[in-house]
Amino acid sequence: MTLRDLPQAKTFQRPQNYQWDAPSDVLTQWAEIPMAAANEDDQTITMFEVIGEDFWTGGGVTAKRVSAALRSIGNKDVTVKINSPGGDMFEGIAIYNLLCKHPAKVTVEVMGWAASAASIIAMAADEIRMGLGTFIMVHNAWGVVVGNKHDMRDTADLFDGFDSAIADIYEARTGLDRAEIVALMDAESFLDPTKAVEKGFADAVDKGITSGDNDVNNKDRGLMARRQTEAALARAGHTRDARAQMLAEMGVPGAAPRDASRSDARDAVNFNAAAQRLLSTLTS
Repeated sequence: MTLRDLPQAKTFQRPQNYQWDAPSDVLTQWAEIPMAAANEDDQTITMFEVIGEDFWTGGGVTAKRVSAALRSIGNKDVTVKINSPGGDMFEGIAIYNLLCKHPAKVTVEVMGWAASAASIIAMAADEIRMGLGTFIMVHNAWGVVVGNKHDMRDTADLFDGFDSAIADIYEARTGLDRAEIVALMDAESFLDPTKAVEKGFADAVDKGITSGDNDVNNKDRGLMARRQTEAALARAGHTRDARAQMLAEMGVPGAAPRDASRSDARDAVNFNAAAQRLLSTLTS
């Protein structure tokens, strides 16, 4: 395990009617300048996407991908570079556990955002270093659950368990009082490097950590535009699946519902209707 001997996090069975998402405010800012995975060496793992499967790229940061990378690295030190708005808590906890088991030093470099599920992953590091202008964002577990009133009551109890497990991770890494951690999560807190170091969520501010080439002309401008559109829909309250469905109906490349076999995903809507819905959402 890592040099800090951090505890394994409690794992949960994913509810069948649960949909994960990234915080819409963080998603909006992250989508403005997505980072390219440049200058990667054989002991570096980059996490510059959402946590979980990303329908835009077919990628995303998953436990399967991280497990394969760690196997390739072997018993050597590893650097994890993070700029992610978060996403799937279940994948985040699984990746945290994988990094905790790594037998050599784990260093996390926060190069933009380590928000939501990405902040959980960061806590597995022996050393967390944050660049200037970066943030760690913590909050209570959230997602979309579909069901009746009994499902909703059961879900509230389930989310209490999720929050407790996340707080356990933060408490083990930071040494903060549990009540203060709960208060930070309740407040959906954004921690800049100075505040993160002060509270134990990071170890150092490193002016040498930069976001790399931020030349927009060298980015995938189409991907940026699609993600910015999705972020606008997220701010309007549309779930991740609903956003994918709406954009897929318009023929936007890369957009696809999580499960295209579901009846609601098969209900075709013509392009003009989908475009009108999107325009109405963005201008409301």
